[in-house]
Amino acid sequence: MSYAKEIDTLNQHIADLNGNINVSFEFFPPKTEKMEETLWASIHRLKVLKPKFVSVTYGANSGERDRTHNVVKSIKQETGLEAAPHLTGIDATPEQLRQIAQDYWDSGIRRIVALRGDVPANYQRELFYASDLIELLRDVAPFDISVAAYPEIHPEAKSAQADLINLKRKVDAGANHVITQFFFDVESYLRFRDRCASIGIDAEIVPGILPVTNFKQLQKMSAVTNVKIPSWMNKMYEGLDNDPTTRNLVAASIATDMVRVLSREGVNDFHFYTLNRSELTYTICHILGARPA
Repeated sequence: MSYAKEIDTLNQHIADLNGNINVSFEFFPPKTEKMEETLWASIHRLKVLKPKFVSVTYGANSGERDRTHNVVKSIKQETGLEAAPHLTGIDATPEQLRQIAQDYWDSGIRRIVALRGDVPANYQRELFYASDLIELLRDVAPFDISVAAYPEIHPEAKSAQADLINLKRKVDAGANHVITQFFFDVESYLRFRDRCASIGIDAEIVPGILPVTNFKQLQKMSAVTNVKIPSWMNKMYEGLDNDPTTRNLVAASIATDMVRVLSREGVNDFHFYTLNRSELTYTICHILGARPA
């Protein structure tokens, strides 16, 4: 196929996407005044794309939890967007979790991302798993619950099958949606989706998309998260350490192409890890047909 025909084919595939994808965005609570300004600038920039929801992460201590709580409430009140806090069973008793969940419900929060959470060093308490948290949430109110999945296997999982069974346990406990860890090998996602279907996981498997502007940071993150970096990505970012403009173009190209390919495989919903920056995510969504309402 000639280069011109490749471009025509790509343009046609992108044209086919217009209006046919749904997006959601992940943010993290700011720790400084400047970071807070960046966060709100990003939220207001991206809200015009009418995401299905935006999620807000947090760490395992109560201070982080309070920051998440405040950001989620503010997003709901100031923008009208559906805001989903991350909630974990780490460093909170079941009774505290019930109180937190009830407070969210009373504040108009209807969606929660339920996670076990990262276990701190020398953690002494009995683990409260995501499936336990989902059962607790279901007992409090009819939340719309999202959970995490790992197409390339959770770093702590004993095996791929054990990891899959754990995901099924979460869905059986009442999770409505599954959001994946970010990945770059599209085939790994498609194989994972097939394996989920084969054991009766009928929840939607929403791919997590991370536009990569800092490749060195990604290499460090991948070692911790068990995410494989394809060799072609190494080549694409080679020599760009001091060229942020080209890195952004490469990041947009990779993410756009991933969404294009996945959409042809029947995927309609995509969750973007924004790292609290809006420019790249907005550009990618614009290319893919999402437009200000």
